[in-house]
Amino acid sequence: MSSAATPLPDKLQRIVERFKRRSNPKQRYEQLLWYAKRLKEMPEQSKTEENKVKGCVSQVYITADLEEGKVWYQGDSDAQLVKGLVGFLLEGLNGLTPEEIISVSPDFIEETGLKVSLTPSRANGFYNIFQTMKKKALGFQLATSSQED
Repeated sequence: MSSAATPLPDKLQRIVERFKRRSNPKQRYEQLLWYAKRLKEMPEQSKTEENKVKGCVSQVYITADLEEGKVWYQGDSDAQLVKGLVGFLLEGLNGLTPEEIISVSPDFIEETGLKVSLTPSRANGFYNIFQTMKKKALGFQLATSSQED
């Protein structure tokens, strides 16, 4: 459960609620595939070693840009379900400040019910994708705070 001290950002909370309403794994998979279809095409030149998510069985790439204090991610995967996980996280985290992203605990994954639906390697991949996104947000936060000093 997400702690009362740090509620989930609204967009991410709505996505978690959507998954919570899906009672069986097949419906959760269908929801993930829906997110995969909504994912914007990632330019091939962004699929570099630097943008590759470590610890994923599938090929997963995440880029991040900071525009007017908000983080905007782009991502892709060669596996449809993993692509859905990427889409889920992009939809939930895009447009937030680095601080908001860093404060999100990965506990929300439990709330979605996905952890029991996913294979252990996919659940681990989801966590690695999320951690990569947080790391990129932290990089922006550190860069911004060092400019202010």
